[in-house]
Amino acid sequence: MKYSLINIIACPICKNFPLKLIVFNSKTYQRNVLVEKPFCDLYCGFKQNYVKDIKETPCDECLRVEVVEGILICSKCLRWYPIIDEIPRMLPDDLRRGSEDIEFLKKYSDKIPKEVLEGGKPHNIHQLSSVNT
Repeated sequence: MKYSLINIIACPICKNFPLKLIVFNSKTYQRNVLVEKPFCDLYCGFKQNYVKDIKETPCDECLRVEVVEGILICSKCLRWYPIIDEIPRMLPDDLRRGSEDIEFLKKYSDKIPKEVLEGGKPHNIHQLSSVNT
């Protein structure tokens, strides 16, 4: 997933913007990037700040990096969306697999905020014994 995606996505459930991005693993590619700065018009996912509040945007560096694994979090409704193999999985609650979500939470429990681990939607670690597959 490109950091610049944060500039155009919102929580699909409550429409809150911007989503918080926590990167677990990333990969940098050697690419020639020629873009007009700033590339993002509203929010810089790389700096995690509004573009208007950034003195110099790091677009050249940002566009070379892919988020391999991470999590997107909605601060309003506390829904979270995993990023796996560079793909953000932003499915509605009823299409998500509880067992996969719990496995993801357990795998990255040391990097995920406590409020998401304990109260995140649609699944959290308190649902370990009652998760549908």
